[in-house]
Amino acid sequence: MNLSIRRALTEDAAILSQIAFAAKAHWGYPERWLAIWKPELTFSPDYFEKNESWVAEVEETPIAFSTLQEKEGNAWLENLWVSPEFIGQGVGKRLFLQALEESRQRSYRTLRLEADPHALGFYEKMGMHKIGERYSEMEGQPRILPIMEMAL
Repeated sequence: MNLSIRRALTEDAAILSQIAFAAKAHWGYPERWLAIWKPELTFSPDYFEKNESWVAEVEETPIAFSTLQEKEGNAWLENLWVSPEFIGQGVGKRLFLQALEESRQRSYRTLRLEADPHALGFYEKMGMHKIGERYSEMEGQPRILPIMEMAL
């Protein structure tokens, strides 16, 4: 696979939104939950103008993306979405390593993120560890979202 990484452009918004939605749906969440999450998985062109995001491509076709932000003086990986057909092929790892490199170049001391429970193992494999949890609820069912951290 000939994978390249580039900065996200405003015109990528529609395809990157489709990738985020497909990646979330990959984990088998109920359709009702996916409908509730659709607005937060839909990214406007303005989002990519204001937030540093990176796109992984194969043959100039976007297959994944990530967003790096600053929150409370820490680097924060806000998004890391991979098209389901490319999950498990090292694409997420490449984007994660890109975020690490960018964070280190900016002299951050810590990289943090809030993980989907299904992605916990991936982030642990990347060297992150759980430092807390955010509790939420979907249709009366509790959801516990791990907060992950890595020293840089």
